[in-house]
Amino acid sequence: METLNNGNGMLLSPPHNNSGHQQQQQQQHQPQQSTRGSGGGGGGGSGGLSSAAAAATGGGGLPTAGGNERNVSGSVAAASSGENNIQITQPISAPSSPLASPGAISPSSFCLPSSSAGSTMGAATNGSGSYVCPNGVSPSSLSYANLGASNSNDTADPNWQATKATVLERNAAMFNNELMSDVRFVVGGDFVDAVQTIPAHKYILATGSSVFYAMFYGGLAENKNEIKVPDVEPSAFLTLLRYLYCDEIQLEPDNILATLYAAKKYIVPHLARACVNYLEVKLTAKNACLLLSQSRLFEEPELMQRCWEVIDAQAEMAIKSEDFVDIDLKTFESILWRETLNCKEIHLFEAGLNWAQNCCQKMSIECNPQNMRKVLGQALHLIRIPTMSLDEFANGVAQTGILTSQETIDMFLHFTAKIKPSLNYPTKPRAGLKTQVCHRFQSCAYRSNQWRYRGRCDSIQFSVDRRIFIVGFGLYGSSTGAATYNVKIELKRLGRTLAENDTKFFSDGSSNTFHVFFENPIQIEPECYYTASVILDGIELSFFGQEGMSEVCMGNVTFQFQCSSESTNGTGVQGGQIPELIFYGPTAVTSPMQSMCASPIGELEAAAAGLLITGNSGANGGRGETGGGGGGGNSGQSRSNRNSSELTANCDEILGASSSAEGGPSTN
Repeated sequence: METLNNGNGMLLSPPHNNSGHQQQQQQQHQPQQSTRGSGGGGGGGSGGLSSAAAAATGGGGLPTAGGNERNVSGSVAAASSGENNIQITQPISAPSSPLASPGAISPSSFCLPSSSAGSTMGAATNGSGSYVCPNGVSPSSLSYANLGASNSNDTADPNWQATKATVLERNAAMFNNELMSDVRFVVGGDFVDAVQTIPAHKYILATGSSVFYAMFYGGLAENKNEIKVPDVEPSAFLTLLRYLYCDEIQLEPDNILATLYAAKKYIVPHLARACVNYLEVKLTAKNACLLLSQSRLFEEPELMQRCWEVIDAQAEMAIKSEDFVDIDLKTFESILWRETLNCKEIHLFEAGLNWAQNCCQKMSIECNPQNMRKVLGQALHLIRIPTMSLDEFANGVAQTGILTSQETIDMFLHFTAKIKPSLNYPTKPRAGLKTQVCHRFQSCAYRSNQWRYRGRCDSIQFSVDRRIFIVGFGLYGSSTGAATYNVKIELKRLGRTLAENDTKFFSDGSSNTFHVFFENPIQIEPECYYTASVILDGIELSFFGQEGMSEVCMGNVTFQFQCSSESTNGTGVQGGQIPELIFYGPTAVTSPMQSMCASPIGELEAAAAGLLITGNSGANGGRGETGGGGGGGNSGQSRSNRNSSELTANCDEILGASSSAEGGPSTN
């Protein structure tokens, strides 16, 4: 079993109030401060931080080893008028940071309150990392089958009720228990080999689900003691019953989608919400496309929006993932429609070929260019081939045989001729995502002996309240004229390097910031602390930031900053390097196909703009119960009558629809 986070354990955000750290800093350095002068900040003059100024900095000014500081002189740019400026100084030698890096707090998960609860229930993870939401009942490490046997043994005592103090405990003793059961469910069979018979109690089920109520007590209820449920996995059905009996949610990666399907099928919204929250926590570029497909089937617009944010920012990683080839046709087309994809068209073309090849393999047909073209159909015309470079087209697309001879000739003429032919492919490049910049300093300055670089690290810690994607950093350059800097940028979490890049930038001698980028955007989870670090090599004297802010709001994202123990060159909250974080933030961009992706389960919408194939990409619905479904029970399940394991389109229908729709490639 996996853990609930993105692979590193869930790190809760430490308190943003640094007063405790400030007090500790003042106590540690009080002897040094008492011997310093109270020099003013801003221009020249010797001196350091008074104890009052140190309290105001929040850890921004770092004392030097041995208590000595450089005397500084020079001019300060953009100083606030009418206020005393705080002196920002660098250490002579590498100091130890007064603020330790926040350590990992014990991982914890989350769950939704029940309808009667006014606040979120307590949550925990068991030793194996399963997602557990107890409410008065401790999670069991036993399997469901063993748990049923355990409950049967527990209630073998004629006076077992006396040992259960609460209604919840007594209900939990009935979970998967034959005692007093009045209905049996024969679960599985359609998509799993194992079929399991599960005992249950109509009253408990009816109080937790309107579907079960209609099934057992509705106007058209059938009085059957055995009900077949072929389209739900046994483990998912038991997870559903565990919630109804025990008010406990225990989710695992292997059956999370099946559990979401069961929760939707029987209209248990709190369990469905917990499944969606679990999926959002586990969302990465590797599974975003597959979860996008599922969010359409399960009618989860919020999860779909989170998936789009990941796919837009990390498109290349998403379409190269193993799961990409398993998405259905409509999800595949909606991704190709996307205007904000941060990806080269040649990568989209290659991903499209992989997707078509997978469909051919599932149909057991030859993976030749003709069959792959038929599988792709009009989706091929959503790839913006004319926006590729001539080299990418000539050595890539043109060599695959996917395009017709006439299309290939027209493309070469488009790249080289003055009079360009008409094409059946979009010629306008994708807009991509617009980067945003978080500025953490209110002004910058330079001095005659600062800011220096001797192979030491400038570092700052930050957290955000919403998921973003870090693209790079903005850095200050030379204060003594034009210069080129070699720089190593790095992003860490809990000491583990998430991304790094060795690059260089040219500084024109101005106080502007200069942007350096990672090779790929890095996903940043909310309420977790990350460490941004840079090591510069070049002309030593540069501008530096001052009047730093510990909290910065950028649109709908709030950044929190604190000092890092890895910063050995003086950078902190109040001043230093790394003035900017460049990122992709949450967006509300809607593609032409996004409304289609939110279509109800089992329904197909018309193709957008008349370009897309209306193949039945998910026509095979699952079977409902063969007994006991009366009145509102059937209507409650009709829209959810598809199995959660249906991840891909029916390839035969895709091929048939594309062949009839196309009738051969069209050219102008």
